[in-house]
Amino acid sequence: MSRIDGRKNDQLRPVEIIPGVNKFAEGSCLIRCGNTHVLCCASVEEGAPRHVPEGTGWVTAEYSMLPRANRERSRRDIAKLKLSPRSAEIQRLVGRSLRCCVDMAKLGERTVTIDCDVLQGDGGTRTASVTGGFVALALAIQKLMAGGLLEEDPLVDSVAAVSAGIVNDELLLDLCYEEDSSAQVDLNCVMTGSGGLVELQGTGEGRAFTVEEQRALVDLCAGGIGELQKLQKRVLGGGDQ
Repeated sequence: MSRIDGRKNDQLRPVEIIPGVNKFAEGSCLIRCGNTHVLCCASVEEGAPRHVPEGTGWVTAEYSMLPRANRERSRRDIAKLKLSPRSAEIQRLVGRSLRCCVDMAKLGERTVTIDCDVLQGDGGTRTASVTGGFVALALAIQKLMAGGLLEEDPLVDSVAAVSAGIVNDELLLDLCYEEDSSAQVDLNCVMTGSGGLVELQGTGEGRAFTVEEQRALVDLCAGGIGELQKLQKRVLGGGDQ
């Protein structure tokens, strides 16, 4: 089949990560994955939540879509007086994903909050939030290290995410909205830089899928995540390798 934007089945959308877009946040970036644009800002506060062990820190996330991020205006969560179930589920995913690459003891008793605000959505907003959220987090850590507030780098790994799916019985990487809305199977994959799986969210939207198809989708995602991790390293000053 021919994809709507002419990409190969295993090809990412054009991806750009622009660091330092918010002068007030300790770390920030704008990530553009095709027509999906997400602003990620990392804020550092002294002190940690009561549920974490003494002497350790915490990393958490919040996620929101601007009213005109989609084709039709949506109401703000504040207007509904509650966080939407979708936003709550996504911000928990982003927080879990980012915590897996941080040594909380080395972070110390401080909290890093990653705000992920979708400026424009065209599929893959949660995976873009994870990928961009890590860059914002890493930039905030770099600032703490440069200021002498951290003795050791608490980042023990990196993390990135991408989607894949089955559309018209073909496996496709990095679904845009049109592909996602008609997908028979949709899978979101979060992986560390060392190749470990953090989370898989696979759903048979139009049909059930086999274990073999799941493995093939994960392999497809692994290739795309490898490209995203190279971009993260370039943005953070670590080169291509």
